Parts: sequence; C-alpha cells; structure tokens
Amino acid sequence: MASNNAILSAVDLQCYENNHAHRTEEMEMERLVVRRGQAFSVVLQCTEHIPQFPDQQINLILHLGKNNEMVLKVSNSERDPGKWWFSQLDAQGEVMLSIHSPADAPVGLYSMVILLLSADGQILEKTTPKTFYLLFNPWCKEDSVYLSSEEMLQEYILNENGILYQGAWNEITTVPWNFGQFEKDVLDICLEILDYSPAAQKNSEMDIVNRSSPVYVSRTITAMVNANDDQGVVSGRWDGVYEDGIAPTRWTGSVPILKRWSEAGGQKVRYGQCWVFTGVACTVLRCLGIPTRCITNYSSAHDTNANLSVDYHFSNQLESVSEGKKDTIWNYHCWVESWMKREDLPEGYGGWQVLDPTPQERSDGVFCCGPCPVRAVKEGDVGLKYDTPFVFSEVNADLLVWIVHPDGERSPVSQNSKIIGRNISTKSVYGDFREDVTANYKYPEGSMKEREVYKKAGKQVSQKSEDPAQLELFLKHAPAVHGTDFDVIIEVHNTGREDTDAQLTVTSNAITYNSLHRGECQKKTTSLTVPAHKAHKEVLRLQYDHYGACLSEHHMIRVTAFLQPSDQNSILQEINIPLKMPALHIKIIGNAIVSHKLTAHISFTNPLPVSLQRGVFTVEGAGLTEAREIKTHGKIEVGQTVTVKFSFKPIRAGLRKLLVDFDSDRLRDVKGEAAIIVRTKIKNKNDVPEI
Repeated sequence: MASNNAILSAVDLQCYENNHAHRTEEMEMERLVVRRGQAFSVVLQCTEHIPQFPDQQINLILHLGKNNEMVLKVSNSERDPGKWWFSQLDAQGEVMLSIHSPADAPVGLYSMVILLLSADGQILEKTTPKTFYLLFNPWCKEDSVYLSSEEMLQEYILNENGILYQGAWNEITTVPWNFGQFEKDVLDICLEILDYSPAAQKNSEMDIVNRSSPVYVSRTITAMVNANDDQGVVSGRWDGVYEDGIAPTRWTGSVPILKRWSEAGGQKVRYGQCWVFTGVACTVLRCLGIPTRCITNYSSAHDTNANLSVDYHFSNQLESVSEGKKDTIWNYHCWVESWMKREDLPEGYGGWQVLDPTPQERSDGVFCCGPCPVRAVKEGDVGLKYDTPFVFSEVNADLLVWIVHPDGERSPVSQNSKIIGRNISTKSVYGDFREDVTANYKYPEGSMKEREVYKKAGKQVSQKSEDPAQLELFLKHAPAVHGTDFDVIIEVHNTGREDTDAQLTVTSNAITYNSLHRGECQKKTTSLTVPAHKAHKEVLRLQYDHYGACLSEHHMIRVTAFLQPSDQNSILQEINIPLKMPALHIKIIGNAIVSHKLTAHISFTNPLPVSLQRGVFTVEGAGLTEAREIKTHGKIEVGQTVTVKFSFKPIRAGLRKLLVDFDSDRLRDVKGEAAIIVRTKIKNKNDVPEI
C-alpha cells in the first residue's frame, strides 16, 4: 500500500466463493478463476477508522496480455452496456465490490489494480496487482458459447474422463482418455498455447482482442495442437518408428503431453495420431470454457484433390498404381466438435462445429481444419467457412474404383455411395456408452435427399445401371484374436440363370488405422466357375506366423477381394479386421479417501505365441495421480502373467478413473481402466484408511 496510514489494507479475491459459483472449484481454489458475463466479488479490507469516502472514489484498472496490451478502466455504473462495470457495498471495515464482465470479453489472465482517488482524480492509494483468469461461460445466455442443457455442460465442460472410439465401423472398440482439464497447471498451459501462436507472435494486441471470439480461439487451438507450422504441441507420425519419442498408443491422457510441451519451452512432443490430437484439443477447449466433445468417423475419407470422391486405382493384379498423394479411406478418424454461435455466417449455422487438429490438408496455408458447421455439412453448403468441402468428403464422399491397364488407360469398376462416413460416434452424456450422431452429418445413405445434397455440393451423381449384376461378392470373418489364426470367408453368389466364369484375387495386408500398408500377409488368386443360382466359397486362413511380423501398432488387417467376371464389370470389396486385444486387470486395495494411500495391482497375461520384452505400464488419472511408468523386468513368456503394483494418494473427491496402458516390443496399446469413488473423509468409524 502507499503508506502505513493507508485506508486500503488488503484485497480478498474470495477465491473459494467465486470459483464455486463459477464452477471452477475443481480447477483452482487458491487463485481466482471466473467466467465472463457473470459477476464475481472482491472484498477490500480497510483500516479501523474508515471514512465514508465522501470526497473519494474507488477505481478499477484491468490489464490483459503478457505485455499489458489491453488496458481497461472498469466503470462504477451500468450505464455502458457491454462494458466492464462494478458496484460497491460498504460494510464495517470492508468494502465489497461486485465486478461484472461483459459476455464477450477476451479470455485470459487479467491483472487488476484498485485505486483510491481524490475528488479531483488524484491517486491516493493503489493496491498491488491481483490476477484472475477469465474463461468463456457456456452457462451465460449472452455468451456465444451458451449451451442450455445442464446435462451436456456436465459432460462437455466439467467431465475430465472420456472415451475415444476406435476399431472398425462394424467392430467398434473403446479407449479411455484422461482429459484432465482441471489438473494443476493445465489452465496456464492452455493460455501459453495461445501466446505461442503465430498470430500472437506477429500482432499480440490484435490477438488479445480476438480472444473474445470462440471461432478465433478454437481455430487457433486447432492449428496449435499439431506442430506442423509453429511451436505447436504434438508432432504427428504414422510410420511406426517412434524410438526418438513416445509411441502414440502409449498416451492415456492429455496432461502429460501438455506438461511436457510447456516444460520444454514450447518444443513439440513426439508423437501423436488423430485420437491424440483430438484428446489434447478437447482438453484445451473444455478448459477454456468452450463445450467440446470427441467424434469418431468410421470409413473416413481423405480427399486430397477436393473432388468429393475417393479414387482407388488398381492394376488387374490388385496392385495400387496411384502416384503421388492419393485418396485414402481411414478406418476411423477422430476430431472434436465445439458448440458456439457463428455470427460470421448466415443465421442457422451455429451449434456444433467440426474442429480437426490432425494435420491432413492446409487451410488458409496452415494445417488446421474448422470450425466447420455440422449443419453445413449435412446440407451440402460447402461454400461456408471453414473447410466445409473437406469435412463433407470425410463423411459423404463416393468411392470410385478404377482399373489401370498396361497402356495407361483406366476403366471404372464401381461407384459406391454407402461406404464412407459410417457410425459417426461420440460418448453419451448419460454414461460410458456410444451415441451415434451420423444423422447430424448427413441424410440416410442412398436416399433421394442425400443424393440431392451430394449434387448440391458440386458432384455429379452417376445413374445406376438398370441391369443388375449377375455375380455378387461377400466377405466375412471368424472371431479375430491377436496371436491366433483365423479364417476369412469369401463368397461369390451367382443370381443368374447361367454358369459364370471369373477370376478371384484376395489379398490381406497389415495396415494402420489410416490405411498405410505395413506389409502383405497373404495373396491368393483363383479361377472359378460359379453355377447358376449357387454360391462359391473360398477360405483364406490368416496365420499369426504371416501377419505377426508386419502388424502395425493398430493391430488391423485389411482383406481385399477383387472379382473379375467374364461377362460383367469387376467387383471390389474390402473389410478391415481389428484384432481383439487382451485385457488388463486392475484391483484397487484400500479405502479411497482424499490424501490417503491406495494401492493398485495390475495384471497382464501374454496372449501371443512369442515372448515379449521391454514391457512398460503407464498409469494416470485425473484427481488421482500424475502419469507414471512401471517397467517389467526380463521376458514375458508365452502365457505368462505379470503383476505390478504401485501406490498413490487421491487428490480430489468424486468419481475418478485410473487409466493403464501396456506396451512392449511385440504388443502395444493394451488398455485398462478402474473407476474409483473418492471421498473427502472416512465414511464411518469402521472405514480406517491405510496410512
């Protein structure tokens, strides 16, 4: 304070009361974290003989930005709508200030100085600066991220535990993810990410002003989560070589990634793939107050030339003959949706917006994607920003298959409008189960409305042949368990009245989830004659001895069948087979009480017909423990069970999840989780916690 005779003796930011009222108490209790558009209180503690300020007045000055780029004087009346203002209530020895922020204020870390002015405006006293964080406020109707459903807000803002969907469209698997948006230091790191963005580095003052817009902030985060153009967070890699970093499958949550990036001074973290980018982006956006959920699109198209179709080119020996960048269909692809108004677009395009932080194609010269209105995708309004044509193709492109002949000419094999964009999934707000949101993105496949939208988006719709094909091709497989042999059944049905000759080529390839080939497992070519009204069956046995050596960390095999009849167009069918993984067994010993010790026993049994080496368990859990590694010693022999244990002390009460990952030289991405209800105190006298 100014002197020993100061009137203002201390400032109480009322962190406990304010943070509780602003639903940030899980994030911080020792620092003030509030949401815009909602009042918060500050108490000035005064000397014993406080005057009634007849000729004096209180002023508030706010600074925002690392270099105080924005300076705001807070008005002491509500006469300026849309501005910061405060009211005061004098009490015995104290003055309570109720501070009101506008619902479109820039988010960030503010510094506040309280001034006591004389009647002629001279500064009599000045407090030392006090800092507070201001976030987006989806509970505030005037905020552009307002969401009316409390159930959705509990999930899309406040839930630190999530589920990411993987596998295949017809064999969906789940991976638990620790978002940890309320963990220690995460909020500071989220703001640090904004500060590192190229826009902030180039023009920090304009960047600070633009942080009032969730469109701007979310697009910035989408670009900064990947490290392709800037000092972003995660470096992507898909070639299976991760020795100079951490394999993408090892991560179980966002917090270790964010902390590693920050502690290294903005150096990229190696490595991530789409679900890692998605999990990190969801953490940052939820932390800043933008309602966000993770989305998985199955059979997701990567259209490299923006023609709204995926073009596959094969030789008649089923060898890919595409050159340069080629279109692909990812077995699944993850992105996030964030909820916001789109005041930069015509009315009706607010709500869920696609944001894709995985670096695929450039948008305005930068590897980012979105925000793209989900409604614009469904209606084929591909002229609306941002990146709507690319997202439209991801969920609604047609697959065109071509045969390239030795002379370079190509002929069409098939066009399929029903393969791409299946079972688009997110975690339900009502529990740990899947919600299908495909209908948000497109009308029913093959329907007249869906074809109208496809044409509206700028793609000609081919007319179906009036003559039905005589031969039909079907693929199915027996249960596929990693480490075992299993069969794939190929059936050729002849619906015609005449016997038909054909050549059938079947290949199996180990692939990544985004369609990169890791090696051919088996190939089989057969000449066959299918009798009229009969079916021919071929069995391809996939043996671990063949697929084990080239299998990617995604444990996925693609079987492709190419049928060349003598008297009709060729037929190509594919199936992606995710191999079923072993389970991790987790047992918790002790009573789950805040700050009291718990012990976890984690068991794993080697299911492969080969021994494993360099085994390591990774554990973490929001409100339970920071990420830790536990290494196994020596080989894990065939059928051997290993058990490790570790102790931890829960940090916060409530329903928590302990997430575990196991990796080794021959087997990666084995996941497990345990739900734990943590209490703040002993439930009854018989519950004596282990100290």
